[in-house]
Amino acid sequence: MHHFRYVGQSLHCESVDLAEVARLYGTPTYVYSAATMTDNYTRLARSLAGLDVQICFANKANGNLAVLRQFANLGAAFDFASGGELRRVLAAGADVRRSVFAGVAKTEAEIRLALESGIFSFHVESEPELARINHVAGKLGATAPIAIRVNPDVDALTHAKISTGKSEHKFGIPLKFAGAAYEAAAKYPHLALRGVQMHIGSQITEVAPILEAVQKVGALAAELKTRFGIQYFSVGGGMGIVYREALASGQAAWWEAQPEGRRPLSPEIYGAALLPMLKPLGLKILLEPGRFLVGNAGVLLTRVEYLKRGSGKNFLIVDAAMNDLVRPAMYDAYHEIVPLHRDTTRPSLVADVVGGICESSDCFARDRALQEVGEGEYLAFLSAGAYGRTMASGYNARPLPAEVLVKGSAFELVGARESFEQTIAGERIPAFLQ
Repeated sequence: MHHFRYVGQSLHCESVDLAEVARLYGTPTYVYSAATMTDNYTRLARSLAGLDVQICFANKANGNLAVLRQFANLGAAFDFASGGELRRVLAAGADVRRSVFAGVAKTEAEIRLALESGIFSFHVESEPELARINHVAGKLGATAPIAIRVNPDVDALTHAKISTGKSEHKFGIPLKFAGAAYEAAAKYPHLALRGVQMHIGSQITEVAPILEAVQKVGALAAELKTRFGIQYFSVGGGMGIVYREALASGQAAWWEAQPEGRRPLSPEIYGAALLPMLKPLGLKILLEPGRFLVGNAGVLLTRVEYLKRGSGKNFLIVDAAMNDLVRPAMYDAYHEIVPLHRDTTRPSLVADVVGGICESSDCFARDRALQEVGEGEYLAFLSAGAYGRTMASGYNARPLPAEVLVKGSAFELVGARESFEQTIAGERIPAFLQ
């Protein structure tokens, strides 16, 4: 459950009026709720009470330094997909010695950085990667802890672009070859077999695919524990969030009112289903959630620039664009859109909500029914805390958006809006063009 709600007619994040944030810092601006992150983390940890659980926040979902520090303060470790993400965690003042390094294309420099930083384990995606990690560890006179990512060939029942656990995907080693891969890994002198890992996709809203994958890889984990003494089983992340009716889902009563078969996947459902399967293994359990922890903890504030009335189609043109929040353009993703000031006396408006980028794909919503709003008024795109700012770009020479963190009645700018000078700082006109 999240902490975005209307107080009177004004949308608040915790105790902060979001219109005040928009006026002070401008738009587009991402706003994050510390209380929501804390609640999500606590519920997930409690869902597997009785197990030795290590939660590794997948910082590809949201890499802001303040967000990373928030999770470090809660006791989280981290899941990296690049050397840059590892460096971000270090820059946030967090300890990486309980964290893991995933990704199919780890470079020698990234492997070296992770080893020198005392990484808990590498999640290895291929046999050639085993050889590379062994080589780098050998040059450093070190032993690299590793777990092999196993691809269980399970359909996550999610969007095709964020499904990662089928045999045709680039991730991991097929389950049928995993035993042989561990045998090969055991022969490398500079590798230590620490665990086994799986991850079948993102925005998973049903528990059945997760159970199927855990059943498959869990049997392998038990075997590997006997043969090689592995210490942990990482079941990955991927738990989905509510995007539709996102504002209503901030209230526990809404969730309880849903028929049992239609309730969104929750930590309680997740834990109740997995606990009986994981406990007999006697292994440390790693979780690598990203979206679940931060998705509903963030909104993107935007300003209405124009209401363009066309022939049979209205366009609500805002100052945010696909470079700020690419999910609708890339995944046809749904985000609930609400006004910062609610006025039930106004007429309804059906419009496409679009940005100013010169592509038809720069559309946040099509034929969306909204309260009629006009130039200068503010809207919020809900459930935008995950894969929002981290996927932003400078397309159309647009600056990267600002970021604000809220805790109770306090709020602070934690990511300044990019200046034009910053966007061109690394560019030069060569002498031969002078």
